[in-house]
Amino acid sequence: MGALLVVVFCVGAGMVTARVPHPVGLGAAFNWWVVYIALPALVLGQITQLDPSAPLLLPGVSLWLVFFGSWLAMALAGRMLGWSRGKIGALVLTAGFGNTAFVGYPLIEALHGTEALGIAVIADQFGSFLMISTLGLVAASVYSGQRVKVLVILRRILLFPAFWALLIGLALRASGVTPALLLELCQRLGVTLTPLALFSVGLQLRLRSLGADATALLLGLGWKLLAAPLVVALFLWLNSADSLTATVVVLQAAMAPMVTAGIFAQQYDLAPTLASRMVGLGLVLSLLTVPLLSYGLGWLL
Repeated sequence: MGALLVVVFCVGAGMVTARVPHPVGLGAAFNWWVVYIALPALVLGQITQLDPSAPLLLPGVSLWLVFFGSWLAMALAGRMLGWSRGKIGALVLTAGFGNTAFVGYPLIEALHGTEALGIAVIADQFGSFLMISTLGLVAASVYSGQRVKVLVILRRILLFPAFWALLIGLALRASGVTPALLLELCQRLGVTLTPLALFSVGLQLRLRSLGADATALLLGLGWKLLAAPLVVALFLWLNSADSLTATVVVLQAAMAPMVTAGIFAQQYDLAPTLASRMVGLGLVLSLLTVPLLSYGLGWLL
């Protein structure tokens, strides 16, 4: 419970700070540290210590189902309700990608301890990261009418520090040799991710009135926070996933819409206001729905 309070406190502190005088570029500075230092350290440390028997493919594939399900559901809803391509594209992105790193890691750790972080990292890196870097750009380009640029996709993957941390971690894991000093360094740097990432999320959080987007928000968040984790739970049950893996991956599938997905929607002019509302409202609601889902899974698994 104490760790969950840290999550709420850090997001709240960021929201308060955003509304009072604060140093220019504070959010950008925290984001730089999280992306280039804390996140790679956490990924490297968790991958090298992951149980050798832990599944590497199943968690990632599960989150791909969330994206493809979002694309199908939002495209069908858009056709039935007469939405614009921009509106459909914004929902495909924000309902299809979850905030499985900056919010997912802290919530998973708070609810299930550090031993669950390894699986959360696998789901995030093989699922959310690979998808947003590839299919996220494809979807944004398709709905904005732009060409899909393969070189841009490759560049995003190759320049992402956590991707290289993942590759190094897998290599060390395969070799069975991991320097103790490296593990200690990763642990000490990785613990900074939770408070700084959540504070930065709160700093950028914007809650606005629903306006004419109430139906779109209901369907988009209904898929992301409720329906998607149920689909993933069924998929994992059919594939006989162990209890810890199933719990962590279902919770990762239930995370709020990814901030980066909202940024993509804004960059490609895909209903930017709706995308912003999906991210902001989804984050607030997920702080309630994810712990409730975790409690329910505790009874079932």
